[in-house]
Amino acid sequence: MGAIGKIELVVPATAIDANGHVNNVHYVHWMQEAAMAHSAELGWPQERYAALGRTWIIRSHTIEYRHSAYAGETITVFTWVSALEKIRSLRKFKFYRAADDTVLAIAATLFIFCDLQTGRPLPIPKEVQAVYAVVNANDEP
Repeated sequence: MGAIGKIELVVPATAIDANGHVNNVHYVHWMQEAAMAHSAELGWPQERYAALGRTWIIRSHTIEYRHSAYAGETITVFTWVSALEKIRSLRKFKFYRAADDTVLAIAATLFIFCDLQTGRPLPIPKEVQAVYAVVNANDEP
């Protein structure tokens, strides 16, 4: 279990938009997949949060697109926590195409830890904080 998670995916033809490259909405979907996979890898799948009556909600996303991606390409999505505060966590992402050593996009999501029923923010429990190593800028992939 590492501080930096990753998923690999092959861009499906269904992700391609009228401009001939991956549509922007797919990046957000892949961010969610990578975040959930990393959390599960660290022992905190969605079901474990739900059993506590807790969840992460999204406050904001930012994405900087650098290069286009196309159908059939293999992409690696790296993800890590870059800040962990009382009720919030900043998770970063890097979309990378190894075939030509290209960073396709960099992104971040600000998560707020909340009560599952009320949606009200709550402090992040110590047992959750313990599994998320904060990755500083010098150690980012």
